[in-house]
Amino acid sequence: MLVSPPDVLAVEAEHFDDLGGWTLDTGFVESMGSPYLMAHGLGTPVADAITTLTLPGPGAWRVWVRTFDWVARWNASGGLGTTGRPGSPGRFQVLINGEPLGVVFGTEGTDWHWQDGGVIQTGKPDIRVALHDLTGFNGRCDAICFSRDCASTHPPDLDRWRVEKAREAGERASVRYDLVVAGGGYAGMCAAVAATRLGLSVALVQNRPVLGGNGSSEIRVPLRGLVPDETPYPLLGRTLKSLEYDAQPNAGRASDTDDAAIERILRSEPNLTLLLNHYVASVEMEGNRIRAVNAVCTRRPASVRLEAHCFADCTGHGTLGALAGAEYAIAPRDLMGMTNIWSWETTPEPQDFPDTPWALDLKPGDFPVPPEGKSNGTWCWESGFNLDPIRDLEAIRDWNLRAVFGAWSALKHGEEAEKHRNARLTFVSALGGVRESRRLIGDFVLSSDDMLRQVKFEDGFVPVTWFLDRHIPDPKYSGTYRDNPFIATGIQEPGTDREARPRHGKPWWGIPYRCLYSRNISNLFMAGRNISTTYWALGAVRVMRTCGLMGEVVGTAAAVCARRDCLPREVYKTYLEELKRLLSAPTGEAT
Repeated sequence: MLVSPPDVLAVEAEHFDDLGGWTLDTGFVESMGSPYLMAHGLGTPVADAITTLTLPGPGAWRVWVRTFDWVARWNASGGLGTTGRPGSPGRFQVLINGEPLGVVFGTEGTDWHWQDGGVIQTGKPDIRVALHDLTGFNGRCDAICFSRDCASTHPPDLDRWRVEKAREAGERASVRYDLVVAGGGYAGMCAAVAATRLGLSVALVQNRPVLGGNGSSEIRVPLRGLVPDETPYPLLGRTLKSLEYDAQPNAGRASDTDDAAIERILRSEPNLTLLLNHYVASVEMEGNRIRAVNAVCTRRPASVRLEAHCFADCTGHGTLGALAGAEYAIAPRDLMGMTNIWSWETTPEPQDFPDTPWALDLKPGDFPVPPEGKSNGTWCWESGFNLDPIRDLEAIRDWNLRAVFGAWSALKHGEEAEKHRNARLTFVSALGGVRESRRLIGDFVLSSDDMLRQVKFEDGFVPVTWFLDRHIPDPKYSGTYRDNPFIATGIQEPGTDREARPRHGKPWWGIPYRCLYSRNISNLFMAGRNISTTYWALGAVRVMRTCGLMGEVVGTAAAVCARRDCLPREVYKTYLEELKRLLSAPTGEAT
């Protein structure tokens, strides 16, 4: 619950006592200001999210709900489906003490706004509030506001206020660490574990309830890249190997047990503080140095101030770096996009699926139909090539959902309906796997030419074992929606010899350490797809095993910083040999 202006009470949906079947979506805080709840039921309404709260008093209250019609930006919700259902897919109700308000939400607006829910009368200040999903098709609620001003047709001026208050409200602690890592994918996990095993106190901030990033059960991108057997730094990769699990096929079955096993490993480290369900909301600076970050909890009104000697941005988006004013590059167009992996299964009984008039209007020839026995929508279900990967990210994810649900509807209701009569949709990732956004600029910017020429850098620690490839719209499937295609194919850099490229079995050593720290924020490391590379070089370094190895180097370099009371650049200039020894000797032996 937020501390509200007089005669106003607001509650964040993500702070509800019981989320029911609603999914906590934290992927778009930069663009829309907050985590929110989403009813991702694959066409089956999800269980209610429920909370109790105490109004300032009984009587009349006008209710406002922050939501929107998520397909209205494409004018896709104006008509009626063949069953007479309204075209807005994300419809839901708000129940007060079990009674629905007289408004169905998620039916208006092309962007987040406060939708008027009408006036309620309460005899007691204590009320029970529920979000009641009507469709299972991604209705979303960010917050609910109760106002004493029942006559106003305009909501209280809450948008700016609520974001600031959410970051300040509730419990607040301040703790100091040697290293704070933002981002709990493979880069962040490896950085945190490598550092803590070298004796550092580390805080790892992860905005999801699970670790693993794109490799988690929530997104299900398989691990790619290699840890070469023959290496000049034989201990590099040991941390990564202790954390990875057998790579699932794209859209394989949920690996909740793998998520739990990884979490147990990190929680077993005595010097590591794991902050799941937290995101970095703001930073405190001292000149060109980060003094502290403010990590906000997504499940309750609480935050923690984290001071550290060094920080590591392993967010993928370069979020921490951007907040701190780090220099970065971002391609204006022709980016690699976001993928929402999906899967289905054949069951003994016929399976129904609702009509989806708001989804993309597709037929089997418009998309790659998985062959018999391959019930997966894999990495190639990708869009957002010419959209802003930060500002437009929610729209990119939602377009992917329209594509997936449109394809599934085509299989269930189109010319192949009989063939898929017993098919059931089992998984669609609610959180997209993103490939490209900000690239933070370091003292060195790695280029594809460096890889092709096999340049040997004195600080080249991380092997590159993936192709120099990028993704573009697949021309075979770009006809129907050529302005916003949703199927990708891979290409290599024009003019390069495929056999000369880094790849499995022929690694290149390697990514310079100078790509792993910021050139203008003196105590900021980075690891993952947001490191210092050119447009084409990103294609080879972005895969998760390579990102994990970057994290190990960063965590080890942070240990040098702590031991020598220095900053990342000084490790390269003065203590590079010490870093090499730490990457070559058993943990704790090199001094």
